[in-house]
Amino acid sequence: MPDAPLHIKSLTLDELGARLTALGQPAYRAKQVMQWLYAKRAPSFAAMSDLPAALRTQLAAGFAFDDLQPVRTLGSKDTTLKYLFQLADGALIESVLIPASPALYGEASDRRTLCVSTQVGCAYGCKFCASGLDGWSRNLTAAEIVGQVLRVEELSRERINNIVFMGMGEPLANFAHLMRAIGIINAPWGVGLGARHITLSTSGLAPQIRELAEQPLQVRLAISLHGATDEVRSQIMPVNRKYPLAVLLEACAFYTQRKKQWLTFEYILIAGINDRPEDAAALVRVARKVKAKINCIPYNQVEGLEWQRPSNARQDAFMAVLTAARIPATLRREKGHDIAAACGQLRRQTLPPAAPPAQP
Repeated sequence: MPDAPLHIKSLTLDELGARLTALGQPAYRAKQVMQWLYAKRAPSFAAMSDLPAALRTQLAAGFAFDDLQPVRTLGSKDTTLKYLFQLADGALIESVLIPASPALYGEASDRRTLCVSTQVGCAYGCKFCASGLDGWSRNLTAAEIVGQVLRVEELSRERINNIVFMGMGEPLANFAHLMRAIGIINAPWGVGLGARHITLSTSGLAPQIRELAEQPLQVRLAISLHGATDEVRSQIMPVNRKYPLAVLLEACAFYTQRKKQWLTFEYILIAGINDRPEDAAALVRVARKVKAKINCIPYNQVEGLEWQRPSNARQDAFMAVLTAARIPATLRREKGHDIAAACGQLRRQTLPPAAPPAQP
């Protein structure tokens, strides 16, 4: 066993089997342990009652089992639930359980979606987002990512049908841990959620989009676009200076060609910044280039940021341009507005005053 114990929920079935075999245990014990973790949702190694006592002792000595600890839960009038969790090192992250919205995937559904975090804070500084206001601390481990799914299902007593990596952090900046977590969430011995029910959202890390295109799982991809010209997008998304639209769109085209699936452009409507008819016309041109659907979301007010959401009439006028161009587009007047459900807001309300933002 390693000196610094791995978390048991960071391991794949094959990895656990190899470790147990090295301890002199039969290979089938790994399947038993995984069943206790993901089917029976055992709260500890001690609760795995059909395992030999000696093996339970070995597991407890060799692997971490700590769970995310709930700090605050906010319920919304539209039944959105936001959870603030404390990690083993004291860091805080958020997860949001969202009742199905026809606009979330462009499909009608009565299912429930969990918005999952992948980092503590964020280094990318998107101008509409609370997650990066206090800087970036660290990447989440695979166990901490998977743990959000397990903990929210336990606390809400709801089965999660869809997962969107749209919480705190830039998912593709934590690529290795994210891919490992998705493998565990997707595996039949793990959480068992189909890949097409998992969506990754990125601010536009072009190299990692290309790397994702080479992965075997058919997860869905959403791009936080928010501006269809470099001039507008650079005001909102600092990452656009490193990966401008031309580079990003090339990576998106590579992804759609390799995966043979549409992607989604997320577009937060911000009053006076990106909500003009000419912005909508530019968005039409960009969407046609890469076979993209559009998900428009009116800006969710964030304390400490001065931007405003457009009026409903302004939102409708923007959508009319997309509709006239026959671009698949939806307008999601976001759930959870009454509980500050946008990324990072609950954490910021709970944290003490921060030191200057950290950089990765």
